[in-house]
Parts: sequence; structure tokens; C-alpha cells
Amino acid sequence: MGDLVSSRFNNIEKKEYKVYSNEDENKVFGNSYYIIFKDFILHFKGRKGIRVYKERLIQLVKEKKKSFYVDFADLEKFDKDFAYWLLDNAKETLPALGKWLYDFLGGFQTFHEDKAEEEEVIDLAKKIKPYLNDFENSADRVYVRLTNIPRIVDVKELSANYQGKLIAIEGSIVKMNQVTERLVEGIFIHENCKHGGEFIYPQVGELDIDDKLPTVCPLCGLKGTIKLVKEKSKFRPLQRAVLAEPEPQTGRIPRQVELILEDDLVDTLRLGDRVRATGFLDLQINPSKKGTSPTFSYMLRVVSVEILQPTFEEIKITEEDEQQIRELAKDPQIVDRIADSIAPDIHGHWEVKEALTVSLFGAPEEVTENGTKKRGEIHTLIIGDPGIAKSQLLLYLSTIAPRAIYTTGKGSTAVGLTATVNRDPKSGEWYIEAGALPLASGGVLLIDEIDKMKDEDRKAFNEAMEQQTVSITKAGIVAKLNAKTTVIAVGNPKFGRYDDTRPLVDQINLDPALLSRFDLIFVLRDIPGEEDELVADKILGLNRKKGIEKYFDTKIEPDLLKKYIAYARQKIYPKLDEEASKLLKDFYVKMRQKYLENGSQNSPIPITPRQLEALRRITLAYARMRLSDIATKEDAQRAINIMRYMLETVGLDVETGQIDVYTIMSGKPTSVREKMIRLLEIIDAFSNINGCAKLGDILDEAEKSLNIPREQADRIIRMMTRDGIIREHIRDDGITCYKK
Repeated sequence: MGDLVSSRFNNIEKKEYKVYSNEDENKVFGNSYYIIFKDFILHFKGRKGIRVYKERLIQLVKEKKKSFYVDFADLEKFDKDFAYWLLDNAKETLPALGKWLYDFLGGFQTFHEDKAEEEEVIDLAKKIKPYLNDFENSADRVYVRLTNIPRIVDVKELSANYQGKLIAIEGSIVKMNQVTERLVEGIFIHENCKHGGEFIYPQVGELDIDDKLPTVCPLCGLKGTIKLVKEKSKFRPLQRAVLAEPEPQTGRIPRQVELILEDDLVDTLRLGDRVRATGFLDLQINPSKKGTSPTFSYMLRVVSVEILQPTFEEIKITEEDEQQIRELAKDPQIVDRIADSIAPDIHGHWEVKEALTVSLFGAPEEVTENGTKKRGEIHTLIIGDPGIAKSQLLLYLSTIAPRAIYTTGKGSTAVGLTATVNRDPKSGEWYIEAGALPLASGGVLLIDEIDKMKDEDRKAFNEAMEQQTVSITKAGIVAKLNAKTTVIAVGNPKFGRYDDTRPLVDQINLDPALLSRFDLIFVLRDIPGEEDELVADKILGLNRKKGIEKYFDTKIEPDLLKKYIAYARQKIYPKLDEEASKLLKDFYVKMRQKYLENGSQNSPIPITPRQLEALRRITLAYARMRLSDIATKEDAQRAINIMRYMLETVGLDVETGQIDVYTIMSGKPTSVREKMIRLLEIIDAFSNINGCAKLGDILDEAEKSLNIPREQADRIIRMMTRDGIIREHIRDDGITCYKK
């Protein structure tokens, strides 16, 4: 760059990073930190005696990367005193180590084997030298990035006392800006300068993100028009993200911290990711009105970032916890015990509690040979009469699900569920803000009163529940976010109470496309009967009688149950054995055989491949509940039982009494589809005569020739009108008529 700037600045020395040592330390690291670091790279041995960081350095050069990651725990094993000294002096030392490491690698360009060096250095030089030219052409620096540091601070406990210190914080990425370029070294021109006018700024080091550009020419000392020569200046990619604390207290706004990601760290995060970000805490001034005192918000200049896999890692499980969990899993009745431990203060609803348990555990995601992913999330919908503790079930789940977001249909919109694009008031840049589905990725989204949402808002679930992504297109930003989220929702019947004589789709304000995405759908009825006394005892806290609970004395405490679920999802990835696969296959084929036995193309179809996929997931979830790596025939039988119970409850064609899965899949059982076809024939016949079929004529003919009650025919006509199958027309005389 020397030929681009005034000769006055050609010989300016680059900034020397000086590290100040503490005389009380056992070792003086001020002048020897790089020597110790070099020894660490060359000689630290990991598992099986492998020199981990020597190999990592070779890979860095081969793959032309910039970041050299160092696990603090490894550094601590190698030299504990140096490790903690480095932690306290990281702000000055890490950049210096990066500069030294880059220069150290560059020295291998002219390295000769006969040079007096230790064997490890010679071996390293041999392996690196062939790739060094490509590396130096692509990487202009090396960053030393510390990970796994012991100084982890809760976001809610951040304060100005941590300013300038290397800390680690954990949380979810809720906002993300586009990648921009930051000026780090500028070439400027002062147009009226008598000394040539071109100068480099800053003279030493590089521009920080808060530094201001020069307004005075350093050559002549005068103000004037100073322009940046962009094509000669140095820039570095920069991206801003916002991290929010993972589990804020009820009634409190989640604390947030802005993250500054630079160079090769940009585009490494996605909205909804749970991360541990390590960096230096800083304060940035907030925009304020004139005459008011300035306020400051937190900003973390990121050194390294680790994406926490969506395996409930925030739930800390000790060795004692693991031993207790393993002992619990030995109980042959563990599945029933877990189900009975769901909302123990609510009596009954055994099948529903078991279904909710299945959803909490889920199945592992599978990837086929051609790369197709099979989701492991099991979505559950509960429809029930008012006042039978549906909301209480959800609230209890929110306390034991290791990662859960609870919301209500009344307070949710499509934007709040998916994502939105807004403009940053500080920088004017566009950023994406994640909604509930991406934020709950890897966990559970609990939705109360889903039927109260608007139709256009509910459509946000369709993509997320099946494809496990959320797509957003706004302000020129096209993005796809992860949403590997289990959805558990409850809703109320449209007419107040559930009516067994009417089909499911007529009784809840949900689109069939959304209904079909739920693996399990259950109906809770408020029917007076023998258990009223037991329910009353439960509510009033009276002495519990025999039979009120299956395993009252063996309930699992909520904290332990939460850890049990987290442990299962972290550690257990079961597979179907041959017997389980055969049982599921036989059940599927046998159910489908009923269609062929009826001998008609209009016969009801009791099950589809979508339900078979759900059976596979549910079977694996049962194995997970037992902490078993193998899903057995018994697990498959339980899955079949719960699926059959669902189909016999909500999958029945109420007219024929037969199981017809299209009652759920499309909202139109076979009997209704047949009536639609006949009504369309009537509409066609009248339209050919009069140009339009009057409603009264259609209803009369349907009742006379097809024996379809007028009320039912009218309901089907309205449904066909809503779906666009027929069009409604008002004649000049005010009479309503229909045509295709």
C-alpha cells in the first residue's frame, strides 16, 4: 500500500501490541506469551495422543480459513496460570496472538529443513508449505478465538462492570441485520492540500466501529473536502445480531444484547439459533432527544460464537441426575408413570396426557439416502368443551417442556409467529426479527385458543409444521428460517360444545389443510357421569379415593421430569426393529384393504401414508420414553392403539359410521363428496334450462330424488361456494341462484 500514500507516511510503523505482565504472577508472560502459545500449538495432546492444535493449524492453511479456535479447557490443562492470565488480558493479547500466528505461518515460505529448529516445527513446515501461497492470497490475517471460557454471565446479570472484559453469554438470536462492510483502513484525499493530499487513516492500527472519519487533513492541518478513495481502502464484513435471554421471567421484557460479528463470523448464525457468544462487552449510546441525559445499551464484540444444538443443552444434567434418570427408565411402567405425571392436579384425560407426552419426547429426525429429511416433531391438537382444563394442561407443559414458548390465539399474528422485517432506527439498515416458530425451533410451541386466530394468520403454521421452515419475503429480503418446532394447540368447538353427530371440520374454526398437519387430534368432552365425584374431590382437595389416579404414589416430580425429557432428547436416537416395522406395515395394509373390500372408488379410505409416517414417529417416541435405542413391537402396538383411538374419535364419517381419514385430511368424508357430485349434477341440469339454478329448486330436487335433507344440502352448497366449486349469483328479481 506504500505506493498509494504520501511518502511522508510510508515508513510509519505498524502498531505494536504490548502486553503488561503482573509481577505477582508465578510466570512473567509479558514478553513470552507467544512462546508459550507456540509450545501449546506444537505439543498439546488430545485424545489418543493426537496433537490437536498442530493438526488444526494445518487444516486452517489447507482450507484457507482465518479463525484458529482454542478451547479454554485445553489451554488450562496445558498451563493453568497462562490460561487465566490470557483470559484477563484477552483484549490486548488475542489480537497480538493472531498477528504473531499469521507472521509465524508466513515464515514457512522461506523455511529450510536444515534450519536449527525442533522436530515438531520442521514437521509442521513440511505439511504447511505446499498450501501457503493459496492461503496468503486468500487470508490477510488470522484470528485466535477462545471458546468454552469459564466466565459465563447471564444476560439479565450484565452490568457496566463487565465493560471491556471477555465474557460468554447464552441466548437466542432474535434479530439479524444484513451483512455490511466496515472501513478498517481508509485512503483519503484532501483536494486542496499542498502536500499531495493523499493519506492513510488511521496511521496506526485500524478504525474501530465507533471511530469517526477525519475532518482535518494531517498533511497540511487544514479542513476541507476530504474524500474516501474506496477502491484503495480496506474493508471488513460486519453484521449485527441481537441475542435475547433464553427464559425470561414472567411479566418481564426479555433482556437483549447486540452482537457485533466481523469478517468470517458473519453469516454463521440464523434466526432462532441458541448460541453461546464470547466477546468483549461494550456500551453504545442510544439516540436521545436534546436536553435529556444519554443512555447506553450493551454491545458484545464477538470473539467466537458456538451454536448450541437444539438438544436442550440449557438443561444442566449432573451425573447424579443421569443416574436417577436411568433408574427411572428401568421401571416397566415408565410410560404410564410419565403420562400420569402430566398435570397431576387434573383428573382423567389419560389418552390425551399420553399423547401430550409423546409430543414432548418426539422422534429423532431422519435423513434418507437421497437427502430427504423426515421430521421427528409430533404435532398434537386438543379440541374440547369449555371449562375442562385444556389451558391448564398447556400451562403445565410450559413448566416441564425444556424449551417451550406459550402463546394464545387471540394475541398471535402471522408476523408474530413467523418473522418480520423492520428498519433499525440507529443505522437505518433492514433487519429480520424472528417470531415464535423460529424461536421455538428444537422445542415446543404451545398455543391456547388456536381457533380464535384469523384465518390468514393460521396459514403461517402450514409451512412450519410440515417443511419445518419459515419463509419471508419483504423489503428485498428473501430468507428461510429454521422452525423445527413441535406444535401443541388447543381450541374450542365452534358452537360451544362438541357434537358427536357432526363432522370434526364443521365444529372447529380450522382449515382442513392445517388440521391434516396434526399427527394426533383428540376431543375432550364434558359429560356428567360416574367420575364427577372424583373430579370434585380433586378440585376441593378432599381425601383421595382409590382409583382416582393410577400411580399416585409414583408420580415423577416436575423438575426431574423436565430433566428426563431433556436427557432423552439429548441422548436417545432409537431405530425401529424388524418386528415393529412389520407390525406397522401390517396395520397400514390391513386398514387400506378395507377400501378394496368395498369394491367402489368412492369407498372411504381409513388411512394414508401421512398417518403411517405419524405412526413411525410415535413408535420412536415411545422408545425414547423408555430410553431405549430400539423401538420394539410393544412400542409399535402402543402407537397403533393411540392412532386407532384418534381415528375412531375424529376420523369417523358420522353418516356411515366408518373410519374415513379424509374427514380430517380434507374436511369432506366420502359420503359428503358423493352428495357434492350429485348436487353439482342438479345445478348443471337447472343451469342448462334457466342459465342458473335457484337455491329453492336445488334443495327441493335434492330432497326428492336424492333423499338429502334440505338443511344438509344447503350446508354443502355453502361449502362448495366457499371453496370456489360453484358461484353464487343474485338475479335482478333478488332470487339467489348458483352455477359452476
